[in-house]
Amino acid sequence: MLDADLKAQLAAYMEKLQQPIELVASLDDSDASRELGELLRDIASTSTKISLRDGDDARKPSFAIVRAGTDVSVRFAGIPMGHEFTSLVLALLQVGGHPVKIEEALANQVRDLEGEFLFETYMSLSCQSCPDTVQALNAMSVLNSNIRHVAIDGALYQGEVEAREVMSVPTVFLNGQPFDQGRMTIEQVVARLDTGAAKKAAEQIAKKDPFDVLVVGGGPAGSAAAIYAARKGIRTGVAAERFGGQVLDTLAIENFISVQYTEGPKLGVALEQHVREYDVDVMNLQRATKLVPAKQPGGLIEVVLESGATLKAKSVVLSTGARWRQMGVPGEDQYRNKGVAYCPHCDGPLFKGKRVAVVGGGNSGVEAAIDLAGIVEHVTLLEFDSKLRADEVLQRKLRSLPNVDILVGAQTTEVLGDGQKVNALVYKDRESGESRTIELAGVFVQIGLLPNTEWLKGTVELSPRGEIVIDERGAASVPGVFAAGDATTVPYKQIVIAMGAGCTAALSAFDHLIRTSAPAGDVARAA
Repeated sequence: MLDADLKAQLAAYMEKLQQPIELVASLDDSDASRELGELLRDIASTSTKISLRDGDDARKPSFAIVRAGTDVSVRFAGIPMGHEFTSLVLALLQVGGHPVKIEEALANQVRDLEGEFLFETYMSLSCQSCPDTVQALNAMSVLNSNIRHVAIDGALYQGEVEAREVMSVPTVFLNGQPFDQGRMTIEQVVARLDTGAAKKAAEQIAKKDPFDVLVVGGGPAGSAAAIYAARKGIRTGVAAERFGGQVLDTLAIENFISVQYTEGPKLGVALEQHVREYDVDVMNLQRATKLVPAKQPGGLIEVVLESGATLKAKSVVLSTGARWRQMGVPGEDQYRNKGVAYCPHCDGPLFKGKRVAVVGGGNSGVEAAIDLAGIVEHVTLLEFDSKLRADEVLQRKLRSLPNVDILVGAQTTEVLGDGQKVNALVYKDRESGESRTIELAGVFVQIGLLPNTEWLKGTVELSPRGEIVIDERGAASVPGVFAAGDATTVPYKQIVIAMGAGCTAALSAFDHLIRTSAPAGDVARAA
């Protein structure tokens, strides 16, 4: 199952085990069970602290990783390879006593949770968003034995997926009831379970002293801005709704200069780790709702958060990024995550053997259609324009696929369903004006991005597209406010461009501080 190199790497990791662990395998005579059995034997051979025994869980194939002689365990229903192999390695280490790497205050919150919690996460091995959720819940189950978690490969357990009407991953159930969908961190899960957590966090944030530079957003632009500001020795803070931003939803990254290949979630983790190497106050799960300009030159700018807390700073860098553009047609919101999806890599395996549509004929749409064609029965790609806009090499590949239809001049007008899930899409032929219906099970929307700037309307100048208008130095229309990344008018929305723009904005903010007042850090030291 594991080649010699991967086995050697795993053995090196297993040297970090502090306590013995057991692999408890529940198998039958299926091919998947035989494959899982081979994997577990390979794992057990890497360390004398790992033993293997039979189990009797109802889900077969599945296995539990158990800290010997304790109730600490995690379970996988499936074969955790692909994106989930890292989740497997971390689970082995953490169940084996290797510390969970989170802040002690957060770890204590997890340990203090009272009650019995059984989490079930439906994921797919091709989903780049799933490992974060799986790893978060695994870690919580290691910290608190009242928390149990099983990660379930939806492609392997299609019956459960259909019975529970799971149409996007990751989808999490708690004690048998739907809990949440999408990528989740430990902080997010705890905030849902500990109702007082958000209030406590808001109270702590409200007590913070003013920052020299406050960065709003934790994607590539925000991370770069925070690092460049912190390196100047000034008081720097980052308020981010989710650190990593849109890059977390990106699969393959092959144009990041000097790095031949990486994946979005890996880059997102690296960004946060790099920022935390500096004296930066990182405030996660914080959505900004209002920007209040300084009342006088050199005064403090305020950023009001959704929690009700207010942060103050001498300068602000706005790097709130962008999100998937929606079609804005009837049925889209009603059937979101019930057949309407935005991530073909994540949710594609759930539509194996079914008919789907991709809306959008740019690079993202054509790439999605190509990927999906290898999984589903049939793909219909719809493009509003009279021709596809994707690169020619992608178009040639798409047209070579036997199970793909391409419709141009097609305006999607409605998503239909039975109340529970999608069963059709309606579009208008823009040439004839005729309305037509396609029967299908899923609609993948790939029509570009929208800047996350609604909260700034009436405060800073925005372009007709809603982008923050900036000059060559990254300055916005409000003194002391700078901006960078996909939320701005900078052309070509690329990771490397966002990083460069973040550096520019931070350096410009520092220059602004020098010219208008002494940095807050200097004032504090002088006092």
